[in-house]
Amino acid sequence: MPRLLYLYLARRIAMSALVIETGLCVPVVMASLFHQLPAAAVRGGLLIPALLGTMPTVLYVALPMAIGVAVALEFARMSSDGMIAVLYSLRLSVWSICVPASLVAMIAVVLGYWISSVVAPANVGKMHDVIHVIQNSLNHRMLEPGRFYQLDNGYRTLYFERWRSADVASGMYIHQYSPDKAEEQIINAAETEFRRNETGVVMILSNGSIQTHPDGSGNMQSANFDEYVIPINMQGAGGMPKRDWRGAFELSLGEFLQARPGPELGPRRYAEWMSEATKRFAIPILSLSHALLAIGLVLTVATATGRGSAATTAIVAIIPTIHIAIMVGAESLVREDPRLVWVIGLAIAVEFIIALLLIERQNANFPVRRALVGRLARQSS
Repeated sequence: MPRLLYLYLARRIAMSALVIETGLCVPVVMASLFHQLPAAAVRGGLLIPALLGTMPTVLYVALPMAIGVAVALEFARMSSDGMIAVLYSLRLSVWSICVPASLVAMIAVVLGYWISSVVAPANVGKMHDVIHVIQNSLNHRMLEPGRFYQLDNGYRTLYFERWRSADVASGMYIHQYSPDKAEEQIINAAETEFRRNETGVVMILSNGSIQTHPDGSGNMQSANFDEYVIPINMQGAGGMPKRDWRGAFELSLGEFLQARPGPELGPRRYAEWMSEATKRFAIPILSLSHALLAIGLVLTVATATGRGSAATTAIVAIIPTIHIAIMVGAESLVREDPRLVWVIGLAIAVEFIIALLLIERQNANFPVRRALVGRLARQSS
């Protein structure tokens, strides 16, 4: 196939895949974020970390579907426009016509493995950090006035009347207990400023009072203050608070392979690891299998001159159906029984075999080859 024709078809398929990938990923990610994040999360600056934590995973999961649909649409267009017949007239075989789409698909496979093994593990933890912050009220800008918040494992209760600005609240009430000092304190302040530093947040309380009640004592000590400082474990300028756990989906490729759980950790941990492994290593290769299957189906249903092209539109729906079925299997079936990972592998192998058989069948009926066989038969007779 001429080089310019290679580049033309490859560029059309790549651009179509990019548009489809954008159309798939952006609505899914935004819908997921707005469903999981409260409105206050935007004010708290959590939208960007959540976006970075969600987008890479959605990208590599949706990429094979985008490639398959883009290839199906492009070959359906080529068939309806009669371009397939033109390519046959140039003595280009069916396998030659498949080369540009296959190259784009293989690039997508490499890109998918890079995202699933490098980019996604490095960023997916940010979304879980955001969820951790939301569930534990660890971002002061997400605090709503008129509500009680329990911090530091329940040792501190915080309440305030209203926000005066993004970082200044009025009418602060704090009830806290110190196990080290064995004393209980009640703090009231007219105004409180939340000031971030590298490790957390410092509350600077102004014009208030402290009532201290030691354990086992009937006396209550009271004192007024002009300014009082309390450090709290919230999201600081240096990043979000660290979680006390780390999932397998956050591990780099080398760490992930080394972290394969043994039987002593229980079947649940092994099932989760196997499900994550299935998504990392099986999903990216679907870009090539979906592309080849789309080519085989379109060339089988449609004719080279464009007749039957109406049926090719139905093929576009087959690729997403297969992709979703494999994704459901990797996410659900493998979690239920890790041995079912072989079913996922078998399904991908069957898709490859069917695609190659369909393409080879069309190649066997290649017009130039038929003419050559007929000419040789006449010469021999």
